[in-house]
Amino acid sequence: MPRPLGELEDAVMTRVWQWNRPVTVREVLEDIQQERSIAYTTVMTVMDNLHQKGWVRREAEGRAYRYTAVSTRAAYSAALMNEAWSTSDNPAAALVAFFGMMSAEQREALRDAIRIVQHDDEAQEAAAATEAATEAGTQPQKEPGTGSPAEGDSAERGSEPGR
Repeated sequence: MPRPLGELEDAVMTRVWQWNRPVTVREVLEDIQQERSIAYTTVMTVMDNLHQKGWVRREAEGRAYRYTAVSTRAAYSAALMNEAWSTSDNPAAALVAFFGMMSAEQREALRDAIRIVQHDDEAQEAAAATEAATEAGTQPQKEPGTGSPAEGDSAERGSEPGR
C-alpha cells in the first residue's frame, strides 16, 4: 500500500486524474498558480517524485516530459480505505463506525457497489464452472429455472430417439 499523498502531491495528482491525458509541468504549474504562488521547479520536483514513487509514468517530449497517471483516483482511494480498515484491531467495528459517518447518498453508492461486486462474483463463478466443464469434456449443468434445460431434463428426453 502506498503511503498517502502529501498536500502538494495530491494537488498535482488531482489535476492529472481530472484531465485524464498526458500533462506537462507547465500546465500543472499554471493551474495551481490560480490558487497560490508556486515555483516551476517545485512542481517539477513533485512530479519527478511522483514518477519515482510509481504514481505517474512519463514520456520525453523535446526537453520536457509528459506525465500520465498510472492508476485512477478511485483505485488510490480504495487502497487508502483498505489500508485503514485492515490495520484496525476490530475491522467489523471500524466498518460500522465508517458506515455511520456516511451520508444517505454514500450508503446508496455503497449498496450499488456491493450489488456490482456480487454480480461480478456470480459471473466469474459461472465462467469458471463452464471452463471446468469444457476442460472435462462435459456440458455444464444449468440451475433449475434458468431458462435452459439441464441434461436429463424432460425437454431433452422428448427429443431422444425412440420416444
